[in-house]
Amino acid sequence: MKIKTFSMGGIHPAENKLTHEVATKVAALPKQAIFPLGQHIGAPAKPVVQKGDKVKVGTMIAEAGGFVSAPIFSSVSGTVFKIDTAIDATGYRKPVIIINVEGDEWEESIDRSDKLELVAAHPELTPEEIVKRVQNAGVVGMGGACFPTFIKLTPPPTAKAECVIINAVECEPYITADYRLMMEHADEILVGLELLMIGAKVTKGYIGIETNKPAAIELLTKKCDEKFNIAGSKFNVEVVPLKQRYPQGGEKQLVDAVINRQVPAPPAIPVNVGAIVQNVGTAFAVYEAVMKNKPLFERYTTVTGKKLQNPGNFLVRMGTPMKDLIDACGGMPEGDNKLLAGGPMMGKALTSVEVPICKGTNSVTIISDDEARRKDAQPCIRCAKCVGVCPMGLEPYLLAKLSEVKNWERAESEDITSCIECGSCQYTCPAYRPLLDNIRLGKSTVMGIIRARAAAKK
Repeated sequence: MKIKTFSMGGIHPAENKLTHEVATKVAALPKQAIFPLGQHIGAPAKPVVQKGDKVKVGTMIAEAGGFVSAPIFSSVSGTVFKIDTAIDATGYRKPVIIINVEGDEWEESIDRSDKLELVAAHPELTPEEIVKRVQNAGVVGMGGACFPTFIKLTPPPTAKAECVIINAVECEPYITADYRLMMEHADEILVGLELLMIGAKVTKGYIGIETNKPAAIELLTKKCDEKFNIAGSKFNVEVVPLKQRYPQGGEKQLVDAVINRQVPAPPAIPVNVGAIVQNVGTAFAVYEAVMKNKPLFERYTTVTGKKLQNPGNFLVRMGTPMKDLIDACGGMPEGDNKLLAGGPMMGKALTSVEVPICKGTNSVTIISDDEARRKDAQPCIRCAKCVGVCPMGLEPYLLAKLSEVKNWERAESEDITSCIECGSCQYTCPAYRPLLDNIRLGKSTVMGIIRARAAAKK
């Protein structure tokens, strides 16, 4: 069996998959749920409830705020306490809806049964109907990017999809939520993939899984052969074992690894080379949205850290404060700790344990002070290691310096917007330079300049 990988750069940090074999638990309901209105790329959602309103599990509480947006649904039943602002994963106060939890009453339209629904039993599921249901359920990319899924399924006329690639890589250290989801809900994921292929009007699918998950590779290969790769099936799905290499979960790196096509610089996206990439969690959410009429209001999340007493994987309602999950794992370890939404490579450091679980929260990671403390930055020694590991073929040392001196025009010409912020450069720098910190600042500034320039032309 050939092991594939992407062609440029990459690293292999310590995996630290502490919760790989820890079965998923259902997290307890919070006493109060907090729902940020910006849980996706694009325009924030707009509240459709007000203080004092009663809601159920699955009630829409905010509608899409534009074309690139997604509705938000209550994950709890109770009373709207207030519409206010609260600190989210960015560290800033953002608009939120806060609901006091009272019981656990669900919308009657949601199918809560464990029966596996198959596409063959639902002739009404045209591509257009699938896209509509996915859009109405608020499904977004569950790998962290949170791009509204329905938009990926309706590419522009200039691009034609040829395949759907399921991102089951989970190359970020510590995180195991996707692995547990595959082991516990493989059948639903494959129905979700089938729905995605129908919605995208393609017959070819791939599932990319790194070789540190042999049980998942074996299980999904067996089920794909039984479901798709048989006489009479119009679909062909291939499980693609991938070499352990970070950041293979990046869309462009995954497309390169699986089908050996390179996605050009922005504004190009994977569908420009024929691929629609969806996270394995998204495939599961699509199954629930289309076949169970269940909006996206809960997700699989890993809660982990070397000093955490009982790290684990949870099926958690969105809006649950991270503190509740940390307490369920034995509480915050003693001493100074860094709390991350996500993993140690691309996660965001948080200022509060009250930050809620959102659509893109695949992990809550606690890093102790001795692991997280940075060494003092030294002068660049011109070793070019950062260049060698950059999966986008950029020159991180140069982009960081251009950002530091605020040479935005040169930074744009050097393709700073192509940076995927994977952190490989900073991870490998022997001089401990804050490369990614500076590049992130420069990238956001340059993107703001580009948007302002485009707006001025209108």
